[in-house]
Amino acid sequence: MKEAELVVSQLSSEGYGVAVLERPHPLPPLQVEVAHAVPQDRLLVELHKKHRGVRKGLLLDVVSPSPDRVEPVCKHARLCGGCTWQQIGYEAQLREKQRRVQTAFGSSEVQPIIPARTPFRYRNKMEFTFSENRAGAKYLGLRIAQAGAYAFNVEECHLCPEWFSEKLAAVRAWWENSGLQAYYPPKDAGTLRYLTLRAGMRTGQKMAILNVSGRPEFAPTRSQLDEFVRALGPDISVFVRVHQAQKGRATQFFEMHLAGPDHIVEELHLKKRKLSFKISPASFFQPNTLQAEVLYDTALSMLEVVRPKRLYDLYCGTGTLSMAAAAFAEETVGVELSPEAVLDAQENGSRNGIGNCKFVQGDVGQVLGRLEKPDAVIVDPPRAGLDAVAVEQLVKLSPQTILYISCNPTTQAANVQELVRAGYRLERLQPVDQFPHTPHIENIAFLVK
Repeated sequence: MKEAELVVSQLSSEGYGVAVLERPHPLPPLQVEVAHAVPQDRLLVELHKKHRGVRKGLLLDVVSPSPDRVEPVCKHARLCGGCTWQQIGYEAQLREKQRRVQTAFGSSEVQPIIPARTPFRYRNKMEFTFSENRAGAKYLGLRIAQAGAYAFNVEECHLCPEWFSEKLAAVRAWWENSGLQAYYPPKDAGTLRYLTLRAGMRTGQKMAILNVSGRPEFAPTRSQLDEFVRALGPDISVFVRVHQAQKGRATQFFEMHLAGPDHIVEELHLKKRKLSFKISPASFFQPNTLQAEVLYDTALSMLEVVRPKRLYDLYCGTGTLSMAAAAFAEETVGVELSPEAVLDAQENGSRNGIGNCKFVQGDVGQVLGRLEKPDAVIVDPPRAGLDAVAVEQLVKLSPQTILYISCNPTTQAANVQELVRAGYRLERLQPVDQFPHTPHIENIAFLVK
């Protein structure tokens, strides 16, 4: 492989360093992506072949470090594809995220990004992959940066509670003696797919979910599952989740409760109220509990002046934000496509004694066509943003206020432009750092008519 000394000029959308390799005339310069790099780093890089239009480089040595480079906390930081920015100082991470929101909206009028309460030990959920190589070596951990499906054995992870690493080591030891193989998608063979660990950050409760193949010939025995439960130890909710995936058919999941409580409980401590949530294996919950409190309090404070009578929360998931917003409105309606999420939302509404919040199951664009005009709407759509039908229906309903929360400022900016053309005024842009050491950003846009 050819080696080159390169200077990193910027970061890609995925969070990798981008450097330019000059070539002899008339060949054009090449852009090279390097994992775990920092802008202004001078690096010695091993150049790899172009893959899917991108030339990748393997970081061999830091010849001259960027002033923003710091020593990573984690020993896996030069290998892991999880937190790609751990070698970037936190203040520099915040500046880059601020810049990305400003670029997406073409505006410098963005409020200063709100930092995370803590940049480490913040994730309440992690998914670890089972993987084997051709020699039969076993790996249980995370993907290697820029290495496709290849995983490595995670011994420590500083993004999640310390007990995650302890349980990961225990499950790895169980696997070594179990006789089970990792699932291999190209041949639809093997048993073990993922290990998911979940934590109640406010409650201290624990959950482990073993995700296995749905092929009957690879099903683990009861004895193997009993050993899995023993490896995890007491005081933890344990499930096995059967993952059935067949060509031409919708993927199906079947869960079996093995040990401990059949759910865990998490809490959100908000300014207006404390909320409690039942979390089952398939339940969605914001991955950063403490920063979700900051995100929701910040967003809902913008509604405090409005005091809407009727408020809709679109793409409401399990109703977390709907229930928080119910303290600011006379009537709150959450809309969600997933029937399972709506059931969770209804149960959590009852759990918290919230009487002015109801939930409707269905596609947002279609449901909006049946609802009365609201005073305010909250939207928190998937990364792809609002589709054309949802935007059209939202404009027809013409709420006085729209609170748009997004994990993708690029698609959010495109939707906001559509709403501005329809007569709305963008009053405020407020980024919030939910995921330190990664390029992911949460951003709040507040629009009024």
